[in-house]
Amino acid sequence: MPSARELLNAAKARITEVEPDEAATRLNKSIFLDVREPEEYDQGAIPGAIHLPRGNLEFQVEGKLPDKDAPVVVYCAGGVRSAFAADTMAELGYKDAVSLIGGFNRWKDEGRPWSTPQTLTPDQRNRYQRHLLLPEVGESGQLKLLASKVLLLGAGGLGSPAALYLAAAGVGTLGIIDMDVVDESNLQRQILHNMDRIGERKVDSAKKTLTAINPDVNVSTYDVRLGADNILDIIDGYDLIVDGTDNFPTRYLVNDASLLKRIPVVHGSIFRFEGQVTVFDPYNGPCYRCLIPEPPPAELAPSCSEAGVLGVLPGIVGSIQALEAIKMLLDLGDPLVGRLLSFDALDESFRAFKVRRDPECPACGPNAGPIVIAEYDELCMPHPH
Repeated sequence: MPSARELLNAAKARITEVEPDEAATRLNKSIFLDVREPEEYDQGAIPGAIHLPRGNLEFQVEGKLPDKDAPVVVYCAGGVRSAFAADTMAELGYKDAVSLIGGFNRWKDEGRPWSTPQTLTPDQRNRYQRHLLLPEVGESGQLKLLASKVLLLGAGGLGSPAALYLAAAGVGTLGIIDMDVVDESNLQRQILHNMDRIGERKVDSAKKTLTAINPDVNVSTYDVRLGADNILDIIDGYDLIVDGTDNFPTRYLVNDASLLKRIPVVHGSIFRFEGQVTVFDPYNGPCYRCLIPEPPPAELAPSCSEAGVLGVLPGIVGSIQALEAIKMLLDLGDPLVGRLLSFDALDESFRAFKVRRDPECPACGPNAGPIVIAEYDELCMPHPH
């Protein structure tokens, strides 16, 4: 049986090893793969390195590094584990995986760049374990969610499921704006609240529910009327807006403010047994005014309080809004930018409609004038479904 030294020498004979000088020239052109144990990685790593402990390499590397033609610099503490890792990767079909001579210790001792990575705590690793198993999310994606800020307009029918799932997913900051109180008639669909909260401010009730689900989440509350005088200050600093309001004046106000601040809006609406979701990504896709240039007459646009809504419908639509929000935050898949997803609860069907930017749009078109944030009527306030 060969000794460990002989196995190492055999592996090194089959791979390419690079000195730190050469590896440094590859820093912006190659993927750096750290195969040390988590406790080693947590104490410092080469900036931007992907972490995958050597013991998990064979079963996880193809998920972490799907492009087998991409150049990879593998490193460990001293160059032994990385040699074996590079050899294994070659057997798995990776064309250009090299091992760093001297590993991280030599890299650091020679004064090259390194940093202490942002990492999840053991409790967070356990909480978000199912996310971490998804190569498309992983630890870097989860850390991105924890650093993200999402503003929910309304703590009602759509805001409730959206907020619950965004909090559970680990979105680090959730802002909630709603100036209403919990009423018993809300409880048929607004699942953030309960019987004990009747008469409470909705934002306070929402905060209690969300922090009980996930203590990682910071919930900022805005118990105010959303208007032209405060919308720019309120939305400033958020990465994304989830719109759960149900009146046209507020939607136009939100649209114009989001264009000014270039903040994407995940729009949802419900009516009786039907729901719609789309994503307005400023200047990358259509805006709300491209979709509906002018508000319809009030008698043609009754609210849910006037027309009714099946209680489970906002749960479906709000959950889709949460999904689209996470896709936008993590740059995952194909978000509903330029597409309107329509759901009919009675025949359980989804249909997607393409929506294009209007070249004549008065808000986002190439010839549009300056955006002016103004009230659209005396009823311009969020009324969550």
